[in-house]
Amino acid sequence: MDRFDRIFALHQLLSSHRNPVSRQRIEQVLECSRATAKRIVDNMRDYLNAPIEYDRTRNGYYYARDSEYGEMYELPGVWFNASELHALLSVQQLLEAVQPGLLERQLAPLKAHIGELLKAQHGGGDQISRRIRILRAAPRPAGEYFQTVANALAQRRRLAITYFKRGEERLSKRELSPQRLLHYRDNWYLEAWCHLRQSMRTFALDSIRKASMLESAAQEIDEQSLRDYSAGAYGIFSGGADQTAVLLFRPERARWVSAEQWHPNQQSRWLDDGRYELKVPYSQTPELIMDILKYGPDVEVAEPQALRELVRERLRQAAEIYP
Repeated sequence: MDRFDRIFALHQLLSSHRNPVSRQRIEQVLECSRATAKRIVDNMRDYLNAPIEYDRTRNGYYYARDSEYGEMYELPGVWFNASELHALLSVQQLLEAVQPGLLERQLAPLKAHIGELLKAQHGGGDQISRRIRILRAAPRPAGEYFQTVANALAQRRRLAITYFKRGEERLSKRELSPQRLLHYRDNWYLEAWCHLRQSMRTFALDSIRKASMLESAAQEIDEQSLRDYSAGAYGIFSGGADQTAVLLFRPERARWVSAEQWHPNQQSRWLDDGRYELKVPYSQTPELIMDILKYGPDVEVAEPQALRELVRERLRQAAEIYP
């Protein structure tokens, strides 16, 4: 048992007994030593304001009831932090979506354990899963070659793929050295060294039309190069950043954008007129333009001029649809 499990177990033990509970019984239930049991009791008194009293006559611990209302003490709500809660609920939902297969028997205990953990921490049965939603944003199926890609990645072997480029509506054949699988904005991608282009590239798994694992070993790319490729510039299709976008947000929208992180190396400041200036490093424009356009008239591209013209042209084309 960890510390919280012991606190919860002691609370359950004291709440369910009308008479004082002996120290030996507490040690047995909490699966701990005398010193640990004493420490748990002290922690509950000091940090959770638990009214635990010791009856010397009957040699046991009990909850003192509220003298005015006679109410039994309850543990205060103990919440995960935001990242822990998101991780647990995400895993739970992903496991629920797994189709029956070879790992069904192995995954069942994990699913049950996550469910019990959520119940125990929040004391509300299955309410927590019903009261918090995690919405996925336009996910696409990972495609039929996910297992082939994952096997090649794990075994450090090269891949031969036929890839459909949606923007150009054409197929191309590539030989890749897979480096990392990436789950980004609810979709799966492969970061790989492309032997045709002799550089790192990112491939959407749902666009792979054919894939086979080759006998030849994958070419290894050092960790620093991988970090520079994936985190150097804005968005998923990044590479090294060679330009900086300067975006000006109107005061009405700035209150939201100022709390967002667009890139780890972004720079920002408030202007005297109430606008919010955000500087974002980038190399390729498609994803950046898509995110700029969603703010409509609430953002202006100040620099560079080439990006400003691209956004202006997209807005002009959109306006022509609505004469």
